[in-house]
Formats: sequence, C-alpha cells, structure tokens
Amino acid sequence: MLPPAAERLVHELERLPGVGRRTAQRLAFHLLRVSEQEALSLAEAVREVRARIGFCTVCYSLAEGELCGTCSDARRDRSQICVVETPSDVVPIERTASFRGLYHVLGGALSPIDGVDPADLRITELVARVAAGGVEEVIVATNPTMTGEATASYVATVLRGMTRVTRLASGLPVGGDLEFADEVTIGRALAGRREL
Repeated sequence: MLPPAAERLVHELERLPGVGRRTAQRLAFHLLRVSEQEALSLAEAVREVRARIGFCTVCYSLAEGELCGTCSDARRDRSQICVVETPSDVVPIERTASFRGLYHVLGGALSPIDGVDPADLRITELVARVAAGGVEEVIVATNPTMTGEATASYVATVLRGMTRVTRLASGLPVGGDLEFADEVTIGRALAGRREL
C-alpha cells in the first residue's frame, strides 16, 4: 500500500523498542510532512551519534571520547561504584541527584537460557577496579528481575571479602496501593522495612 521507500522507513522505525507498526507509520508520515531540513536534521543526528558515541574505557557507560562525564569529573566519590546492567540505567539514578559515586556498566544480566554467562559481562573489569583499591562500597543496582537478581548474587559472591557490597532496596513504590502489589513486591517491602 505504501511506496517501497516509505515502507522501508516504516520497517526500520518498527525495529525501534516499543514502536509497533501503527506508531512507525505515524512517525514515517510525520517525517514526510516536516520540512526536508528537519527530516535531514534527524538523519544527521543519528549518523553523528553513531560516529561519535562509544563506551567509556573505565565504566563502559556512553562516552564521547575516552572517558564519560562521570569518570572525568574529579568531584565524584571514587570510593563508591554503582553497578548497572546498561548505560540507560545510569540516567534514572543520576536524575535523583542522590548518588555522587562512579558507575560500572555490566552490559547485560546473566541469563543462561539466552546464553549470557559471566564471561559475556564486564564482571572481570569490575573486579579489577575494586582490586586496584580505594573502593569502599559496590552498590548493585541491577533490575529486580530473575536475571537481575542472579547477576546481583553473582557479583556479590565474586566481590565477597574485597569490599562492602550492597543492593538497592526494592518494594512498594511511593504512591502505590497495597491491593495492587504482587506478593513478591510486598515480601521484599516487608524484608526491607526500617524503623520509623
């Protein structure tokens, strides 16, 4: 129904996470409606990000150069490392303005079913950072999923005796209702309760 070039654009947009066929079509029609300069500006931004953005040589977060902004910031607390699965996990933690340490991006989570073993993640690099000294605490902030929990447990085992290893608390969200929470979430909230 669409011309081949428009169909190709829809197909490529559909490959983006969270974008289905209808959304891809809406985006394609939008790109056809805007000025050529605006559409080409988007294409240039995609080309530029692919050419200029890589991984930090220390923490493996996104960087435009050898080091990311966090690792190159001398004001950051180098005694704390927050371990996350992907570079996108750094963003919500930074938005809180509560953490002033460094990060370490594993590049995923352990998942034997999907063929992701410890050797596929940047765990060896994390151990080397901790072994170099000065790290007093590693905060494991992997996702509260089966694979995230398995990864957290593995990281804690590998780092045992080298430094203090903590895990982000999990439980009920602020503004959430008990009646809508699942049993695992309520169980974690009970286990992580604190005195008032």
